[in-house]
Amino acid sequence: MTDVREQAATTAPGDVGSVQFDLEAEGLSIEAKSFGRQTWDRFRRHKLALVAGFLLVTIIVMFWVGPSFSSYAYDQPNIPDRSKGPSLDHPFGTDPLGRDMFVRVLRGGRISIRIAVVVAIVSTTLGTLLGAIAGFFGKWVDLLISQLINLFLIMPALIILFVFAIRYGNEINSVSILLGFLLWVNIARIVRGQMLQLKEQEFVQAARAAGAGSFRIITRHLLPNVVGPIVVQATLIVGTAIILESTLAFLGLGVTPPDTSLGVLINDGKGFLRDRPSAALIPGGFIVLIVLCINFLGDGLRDAFDPTSRRVRE
Repeated sequence: MTDVREQAATTAPGDVGSVQFDLEAEGLSIEAKSFGRQTWDRFRRHKLALVAGFLLVTIIVMFWVGPSFSSYAYDQPNIPDRSKGPSLDHPFGTDPLGRDMFVRVLRGGRISIRIAVVVAIVSTTLGTLLGAIAGFFGKWVDLLISQLINLFLIMPALIILFVFAIRYGNEINSVSILLGFLLWVNIARIVRGQMLQLKEQEFVQAARAAGAGSFRIITRHLLPNVVGPIVVQATLIVGTAIILESTLAFLGLGVTPPDTSLGVLINDGKGFLRDRPSAALIPGGFIVLIVLCINFLGDGLRDAFDPTSRRVRE
């Protein structure tokens, strides 16, 4: 093997084929990995992100599947069992109406995840679209969108959500879409910056020379090179959306009863912190756990898509 390496070091460029043959004869091979394979290899070395991803998937599956294993419905009152602590029959206890808190926490987690996913889809789509247009076309288009970004940056999102909920109600889809329209700014700034760098590259100039239009260049040549930052930012938006929705619900403007969310459950349980702290601590613990998992997962995705951002953990 040493002789082969020495031969490779002293071989002229025209003799590469003979060196490759000698390497294969020695049982050595050089495997060319795709970008996706390299990204996965870097991600799976990030142990904390792997654990967080597995735990997050487990929690989500529990939210969706768990209620089917219970004999109680999330909106089923049971007055004789009201305001009880955790027990074998009611693992998380019951609320003042006797409803099983275990099923309600799972139901609330499902609603919170649903809201967060819708928010991530809306904000990612809007931010990517506006950021790509601003970065690619530049000039007055970039100036207009940049000023719009600055306007949304100084908007007090919580106050807007508060006023909207009072005026138009707490319907889940409406709150989700409004949150999406408030959280697109960071993705737009990231995509705009990437577009400003990439649009001057040789492959873009070659596409222009080949007659490709602006839409084709953006969608087929530029956006695929920005997928990494978009995925990372979209992941982090999920955690931000859960916190904002929970904050809104804690202020008494959550989803409409008898439905619930994790924030609504915290709001309902805050009056029982002395007698039954589990009523607020359990849904609050789920929020903390979900957001931590999302942040660790986003950290791993960032390292995987951009290995220069920080050293990947071994």
